[in-house]
Amino acid sequence: MLWRELGVALCLVLIIEGILPFLFPGRWKEMVMMLAGIDERTMRFMGLASMLTGTGLLYLIN
Repeated sequence: MLWRELGVALCLVLIIEGILPFLFPGRWKEMVMMLAGIDERTMRFMGLASMLTGTGLLYLIN
């Protein structure tokens, strides 16, 4: 059961991640190029903030 839910979650991530490049490919490309210029410390902070936000939301939902 856990593997099925993990698979469903991964599929949803792929769907959500694909929305922007599908709808706005030019803007998405600009955004990716901007991200390439961000230093690693800032990128790590953004990743940590994203993980903590996701964890908090999962806690609230369950």
